[in-house]
Amino acid sequence: MTKRIALITGATSGIGEATARLLAGNNFKLILCGRREDRLQSLKRELEASTEVTTLSFDVRDQQAIATAVASLPAAWKAIDILVNNAGNAHGLDPIQNGSVDDWDAMIDINVKGLLYVSKAVIPVMTERKSGHIINLGSIAGKEVYPNGNVYCASKFAVDALTRGMRIDLNPFDIKVTSINPGLVETEFSLVRFKGDKERADLTYKGMTPLSGKDIADIILYVLQAPAHVQLADITVLPSAQASSTVVKRS
Repeated sequence: MTKRIALITGATSGIGEATARLLAGNNFKLILCGRREDRLQSLKRELEASTEVTTLSFDVRDQQAIATAVASLPAAWKAIDILVNNAGNAHGLDPIQNGSVDDWDAMIDINVKGLLYVSKAVIPVMTERKSGHIINLGSIAGKEVYPNGNVYCASKFAVDALTRGMRIDLNPFDIKVTSINPGLVETEFSLVRFKGDKERADLTYKGMTPLSGKDIADIILYVLQAPAHVQLADITVLPSAQASSTVVKRS
């Protein structure tokens, strides 16, 4: 069976890295994307034992860099079958009246505009071939708002709306579009949100067992292995200790 080509953003850590590892052993070729070139190359060297891998280094906030990088792919890599829009961040956890404009800009630029920029570069390949699958990583924060989450939640609500819009617009081209919306997942997410404060980041998961990047990767693989006529459109996944964005049972 011909290996499908999957382009994964944010592939150097967390859910993106876990997804790359899992797909590498399950009959996919990988285009790994991220900002940290050293991590990209290290992961590429590791996964090449299982599959063909190439890398693109760019910041998802830079539309021109993305367009140039995707256009630079060799002919054998241009027929992208799968786009995993995983890159995203939270910055700060403040009430709206105290929020940092820099934090707001970072979340909107990465979570919303970054997803759009990468999709803009890849979708024409799929529409031309009338096939493909786009997986957007959303969040429980795109389904319900929680205190001090204001702009982060807004960015993830935008991802939810964009995913629904993509599914409608790309329907004539037989392109599947899936949204995966996790609750608490232990990655670098909280460390970034709290600007490197590890003690505060660790409190996010204290007294409960959060999801892991591998848990989300398992769902992504399941989605991609569904029959051709099956489109898993919208998936929300929580750790068993979590009932909503604000209700978590802790020991």
